[in-house]
Amino acid sequence: MGLIVQKFGGSSVADADRIRNVARIITETYRRGHNVVAVLSAQGDTTDDLISKAKEINPHASKREMDMLLSTGEQISCSLCAMAIEAMGYSVVSLTGWQAGVQSNSSYGNARIKRVVTERILTELDKRSIVIVTGFQGINKYGDITTLGRGGSDTSAVALAASLHADLCQIYTDVDGVYTADPRLVPEAHKLEEITFDEMLELATLGAQVLHNRSVEMAKRYNVNLEVLSSFSGNPGTKVKEVVKIMEKSHVSGIAKDKNVARLALVGLADEPGIAFRIFSLLAKEKINVDIILQSIGRGDTKDISFTVAKSDTGEATRLLEENRDYIGFDHIDVNDNIAKISIVGAGMINNPGVAATMFEALFNAGINIHMISTSEIKVSVLVDLEDADRAVQVVHKKFFDEIEMQSAI
Repeated sequence: MGLIVQKFGGSSVADADRIRNVARIITETYRRGHNVVAVLSAQGDTTDDLISKAKEINPHASKREMDMLLSTGEQISCSLCAMAIEAMGYSVVSLTGWQAGVQSNSSYGNARIKRVVTERILTELDKRSIVIVTGFQGINKYGDITTLGRGGSDTSAVALAASLHADLCQIYTDVDGVYTADPRLVPEAHKLEEITFDEMLELATLGAQVLHNRSVEMAKRYNVNLEVLSSFSGNPGTKVKEVVKIMEKSHVSGIAKDKNVARLALVGLADEPGIAFRIFSLLAKEKINVDIILQSIGRGDTKDISFTVAKSDTGEATRLLEENRDYIGFDHIDVNDNIAKISIVGAGMINNPGVAATMFEALFNAGINIHMISTSEIKVSVLVDLEDADRAVQVVHKKFFDEIEMQSAI
């Protein structure tokens, strides 16, 4: 008998029939002799609906009050699921994040979990009860409810699995596992049997929406046995682990697309020491994350610096830089939010030259222009025009996977 943590996303609990399906999955695991802790997200579009309601009342509501409101979505789905399990004749209890001992910092709207005090959960498990916990939320040192940000239920599940030393943490979603690309965009995408933590973390950070990047980071840190699978198909999923068997000839594990990106270019900067520090220290103080950075070679006495931020941070970043134009010293800012970031990820890229060139060849053959490039040991990211983003994913996937399959068949 083991302890299994199961997380179910919003689409898995969207209506009464789906909640009953989740109750069936949980109780089947329980009947096999396991202790079960289930973490649930809010139903369907509940969180978006709650945000809309808040805007009707107060478009500038405090983050604390927003957390108070948004936390109710998960409580609804958890209590309904517990009722479904009760109706099936099983002992079950639903707990809010704070009842389950999830303690966080005070960054309302995007809190970080500090620790999980597991006594209440362990007491319920000792009674052989199924425990249902609200995802996405915790409690801070002031006794206030906090939320963990979008995708935070994944992080809740992994944190509980780590704290409870669970044998397995299963993330149930609306896809069968982790694919080489979004199967809705690339029907030929392959499901991976396994993927490394590092690869999954890169894919999650670069736009793949299968797992929350913070949950992957935590799973890697505490070596949580993690699996991504569908709550609808019943098929085996994708295991996320430290080391995997590399069976494919491809050195790329997946391709991700991120449309939430904008490029800012500061033109006419002085070609002198300290300029980059002035720019990026200002952005860092306002907690604006910067991704790809490109500095031009100085020409005369000036140079340009281009970088990317999340599209939602474009206005704030532009305002901040304009307000500090004299301090930084530049001619003007060029902003382009009509772009997307396309990335290839693979642990096998480290010792295999030519992977980036293969990606660039696929884009060249498709007539897709590259604006900026960023590389690391296991990823290559490029910026392309937004209108070319979907086609870029398709042609790059075809280059790395379809052609390799054809070579294997010869």
